Amino acid sequence: MIWDTLANIPAGQLTAFILGGLVLNFAPGQDVFFASACGIQGGPRAGAWAGFGVGLGVLMHVTLATVGLGAVVAAHPEALRAIKWAGAAYLLWLAWKSWNAGEVDPSARGSVRVWNIIRRGFLSNALNPKPVLFMLAFLPQFTNPAWGPVWQQILGLGLVFAFTGTLVTMGYGIVGGVAGQVIGKRLGLVNRIAAVMFAGLALRLIWK
Repeated sequence: MIWDTLANIPAGQLTAFILGGLVLNFAPGQDVFFASACGIQGGPRAGAWAGFGVGLGVLMHVTLATVGLGAVVAAHPEALRAIKWAGAAYLLWLAWKSWNAGEVDPSARGSVRVWNIIRRGFLSNALNPKPVLFMLAFLPQFTNPAWGPVWQQILGLGLVFAFTGTLVTMGYGIVGGVAGQVIGKRLGLVNRIAAVMFAGLALRLIWK
């Protein structure tokens, strides 16, 4: 099965993959900033659950890469553009909603609607076309037909990448939540700060 196939990958190759993935995970990007913004706005728990939702989005991209749909989407620029604009519109909607949310009640920041936060994290990642291209470029570099079915290698490596990436993103979300608690006590502007971050992510998604 998948784990047996992963066991066939040389330890050095697998280690290089995990380390490379961690470097990419720790580098600030849309997922990191999104989880941090959710943490700033809703507290450490919200940041953690946002990171978990992002991880579910990564699993979707891993699945697409495994079954070959990712290559089909990547081959059609209009599909990538549609996903990009949908993602930007979603982030701008979150920015508008956060900007108009008003002041934060410190006593309410710990109450998190888990499913809503997870859904936000999932959509933020799922509506970003960059992971489609990333999976197609990164995962196959660490596969070899001699080690077993390539699709199993891609799926197994993708699951490892999604797991480590989810932990890192959740960690960023928690840190953002702690920072938000400090900012909230002093300025009461956490919703506005989160709104600016969401809007910045939308513009970054459109222009890059």
